[in-house]
Amino acid sequence: MPRLSTILSEHLSGARRPSETIAACYAAIRAHDDPAMFIALLPEDEAMAQALRLEREGPHGRALWGVPVAVKDNIDDAKFPTTAACPAHAYRPERDSTVVARLKAAGAIVIGKTNLDQFATGLVGVRSPYGVPRNALRPDLVPGGSSSGSASAVSAGIVPIALGTDTAGSGRVPAGLQNIVGLKPSLGLVSTAGVVPACRTLDCVSIFALDIDDAFRALQVIAGPDEADAFSRPVALGNMGDVAPGTRIGVPRVQDLHFGGDGAARAAFATAVARLHALGFETTEIDYTPFLETARLLYEGPWVTERWLVTRDLLEHNPDAIHPVTRTIVETGAARTAGEFFLARYKLADLARAARTVLSRIDILMTPTAPRPVTLVEIEADPIGANSMLGRYTNSVNLLDMAALALPSTLDDDGTARGVTLVGRSGSDALLASLGRLMHQAAALPLGATDERLAQGEPAAAPPVGSIEIAVVGAHLSGMALNHELRDAGAIFVRSARTSPDYRLHALAGGPPARPGLLRVEPGSGAPIAIEIWAMPPEAFGRFVSRIPSPLGIGTLHLEDTTTAQGFLVEAQGVEGATDITAFGGWRAYQASRETVR
Repeated sequence: MPRLSTILSEHLSGARRPSETIAACYAAIRAHDDPAMFIALLPEDEAMAQALRLEREGPHGRALWGVPVAVKDNIDDAKFPTTAACPAHAYRPERDSTVVARLKAAGAIVIGKTNLDQFATGLVGVRSPYGVPRNALRPDLVPGGSSSGSASAVSAGIVPIALGTDTAGSGRVPAGLQNIVGLKPSLGLVSTAGVVPACRTLDCVSIFALDIDDAFRALQVIAGPDEADAFSRPVALGNMGDVAPGTRIGVPRVQDLHFGGDGAARAAFATAVARLHALGFETTEIDYTPFLETARLLYEGPWVTERWLVTRDLLEHNPDAIHPVTRTIVETGAARTAGEFFLARYKLADLARAARTVLSRIDILMTPTAPRPVTLVEIEADPIGANSMLGRYTNSVNLLDMAALALPSTLDDDGTARGVTLVGRSGSDALLASLGRLMHQAAALPLGATDERLAQGEPAAAPPVGSIEIAVVGAHLSGMALNHELRDAGAIFVRSARTSPDYRLHALAGGPPARPGLLRVEPGSGAPIAIEIWAMPPEAFGRFVSRIPSPLGIGTLHLEDTTTAQGFLVEAQGVEGATDITAFGGWRAYQASRETVR
């Protein structure tokens, strides 16, 4: 399964239909043959029916039109029971969770609910009665948890996007162990309405993807305030862009870095630091002690009581329904007192102040995502100790109200993946993604367990949700004389396309710069004309349009793929005496012919 950006480009250009993508998705599921990846899978004929309906409707600006996605089975989708990997807890939700509703409104097709550590308690991915999803790179390693199935589905190329959840690292550790991107948004940026809580005050819905741009595009779809979630809050998302050369990046002091005795993991982190330097950034060692002490609070402090609240009825009436390791952990929450809670809150406030002092010297913190990989044999021998080790660098982030982005860093020949995580203040999601994109590009790794790689060179940015698409046909094309006007307005290239065969193109008099005029004509008397689609921020669109000179204007263009877009058109009287250049199929080809003549 290709990346999200590739799928969307192919869908919008007509190179691939959504139904073909769904067929390829289910073929990949059969070929991968991992019965523990999904707890529930939508029947292929139902997914195909959704794809065919979307084909008939057309994209209509939907950011995930026809894209298959997977959702962790502690997130409600009304088509499936929600189990949280505990059959005795299963219920049929009356409605979709907010995030699933937003995915579907954007044209996504939810193909199934993925496996997880029961009640999202664990970083290993093995605490489930539904089996252990395979690590797509090395089957002898744990897949990471708790969002094990979602991470494995993306790494294996089953789906380009999957949702997980993240309280202590569940959306980051599996990404680090499977060579994919794990985006953990700022607290409150993404609604958790319709999500089975782990620690409700700390929970986030996270995103797995093969690359940064795809993850950020999905974040743009699901982010935003939600009246149904008491913990939702307005957090400015912003857009990805250039990272200032002076951006200050911190790394833990050498004495704070521990890799569980894995020399290769230590070398991999050193490689990531060197990669930052090669990109022109300086790093500063910081005292990581406040973060480590905060991390210990998550399970050693009273926050485990939040997990007990979710499971207390089962613990009382049907304790054997809970995985033995999970039960051992959550039972301790029942004994916590109010006094312990307030003492922990006081300690957290002190640690948060110490962390803010450290962070005042930097803009972004980079850590290993996990100290080292863990084998299935190790986790069976030490189910709690090995799990705790995996959370060394992740457990503190939500307690300290920070955003984080896990990304691939190195991949050994035997399939051992080691990643790094960028951490920033609340609201730094776009900044983290912008730096992460540069680092991921520089790493030049395969994507997940697939054969696909990022193209070398500057990666394309994801158009912000809410952008207005505008079709350009002449001097505003890439590399042409007026293209800078689009870029100055914050527009982002989306794709190349062609009009329906109902247009004629004319070279207008005047200039410089030389301009064409695209005129709609009677059906059957025109030809397809090459255009480009750009996405422009809505606040810039009005200013841009107001500067367009007569006889040109903006109208609705009908495209070859049956969609429409706002774009440049010319008034009929404007082409009187102009040269008809329709036979060239586009302005760029016409200009090239003139250069050849000269």
